[in-house]
Amino acid sequence: MFIHLIADYGTGDPAFAEVKQRLLKQLPSAQIHCLSVPSFSTLAMGFWIAQLGLNPGASSRLIYHNCAPRIDNAKARPDNEGEGLTYALLPDNVIVVGVLSGYSLSFIKDEAKQMHVVKVSRGGSQFRSRDLFPQAAAAIVNGDRSILGEVIKPNQIPDVPRDRVAWIDGYGNIKTTIPAHTINLEPYKKVTVKVGDVVNDATYSDGSFKVPSGTLAFAPGSSGWQRQDGKEIRWMELFLRGGNAAERFGRPKINQVISYTVN
Repeated sequence: MFIHLIADYGTGDPAFAEVKQRLLKQLPSAQIHCLSVPSFSTLAMGFWIAQLGLNPGASSRLIYHNCAPRIDNAKARPDNEGEGLTYALLPDNVIVVGVLSGYSLSFIKDEAKQMHVVKVSRGGSQFRSRDLFPQAAAAIVNGDRSILGEVIKPNQIPDVPRDRVAWIDGYGNIKTTIPAHTINLEPYKKVTVKVGDVVNDATYSDGSFKVPSGTLAFAPGSSGWQRQDGKEIRWMELFLRGGNAAERFGRPKINQVISYTVN
């Protein structure tokens, strides 16, 4: 079993070690890879659940995710209650278990073969992803479907918000929620791109490295997957060849709005 542990604990945060320890107690032969997303960023989490879950990988795979801003109810939280736990089954039998919050399931809701509420307590611990949820995830991995509750329908999950920053990688490339198939421009067409309050000129390209060094490219990026209908979805990126697009745009945050106009 290969486990992707996606959470907003923070890069290098010992919380990852604690959750890994509990998961390995339940699934001792598992290999676990940790991925940190920004605090409370359910958009980034949902993006990576889909990117890792809908692309080829290990035949036995679990995506265990936790980003629980507890914003579904603004009132005081008795017993540390938070958003509920969910289960989704993706093509190739990829299992997804984690808290239903914000956009966590938005990217996969139309690709999932099943989605269910998991019948586990929503309270009882401030650190539910360590203390309560690993046992439920392991039970599902081991074939126990008795803990699955009501079906979650796609229309109960919010749609992916379009024209947003989804992720910024280590090179400063800005991954967006703009589907490449929605862009109808001639290659090398000049565009003006606005991210947050920062505006820059860019060149549309059908491949990022097809622009000269020093050019800001607006192009289909490396992220995307094949949908159930056989069509491929690819997400647009802002890429500064030989530089850092995120720095050029003032280091925007996840979920900031992106717009462009053709020059």
